[in-house]
Amino acid sequence: MKKTTFVALLLLSLQCYADGVANSVQAIESEWASIYYTLPKSSQEGAYDALLKKATKLTEQHPNSSELLFWQAVILATNAELQDGFTALNAIHKSRDLLLQSIKMNPQTANGSAYVTLGTLYYMAPKWPIAFGDTEKAEQMFQAALKINPNGIDANYFYGDFLRANNHPTEAEIYFEKALSAPSRDDQLFADNKLKDEVKLALANTKNRKINGVKNAFLSLFNSASLK
Repeated sequence: MKKTTFVALLLLSLQCYADGVANSVQAIESEWASIYYTLPKSSQEGAYDALLKKATKLTEQHPNSSELLFWQAVILATNAELQDGFTALNAIHKSRDLLLQSIKMNPQTANGSAYVTLGTLYYMAPKWPIAFGDTEKAEQMFQAALKINPNGIDANYFYGDFLRANNHPTEAEIYFEKALSAPSRDDQLFADNKLKDEVKLALANTKNRKINGVKNAFLSLFNSASLK
């Protein structure tokens, strides 16, 4: 066999492998979105358990796929909110470890979404000694995600949510607006459009909170003046 023929066959086999992994990741992605956005809460936990088994089996078949590790982490983290406290804590710890592993394997995993998910875990998890919650680490993860994908829907939305939760509504609005203007991804159209619905709601709530805050401040001043 000629050397050039061998190289061509090798490249073709690698492409087939890559396509197979990509198809597997997209199938997991689509099923997760279907569970998260369409199933009633009462049916989600069992569906997530079944999907996690699929993702774990695929990872065993493709151990070099950081994307499959990422999706295992997402499934674990999403399912955690449906579980009891102790089980949920174990799940988010495992999710964090998988995300760190996927980022170590490939910092560009899921076009920065691994950092987004990790940042969300850091700011939503309880702080030590219960768990690993850390606002500074959360900020670092979101900034890393935005550096990789500055116009991404999820990076901008979740960073906006982080800012809003930490009493920075004006800055949060900027990132919510960027998330709304981001193009939906062809391979994640359903999930991205659903996420944009959440962004619209978050943006409206942030604006209402600012307006109500101004009203309350004004009323407080008015009431204080009337008591003099």
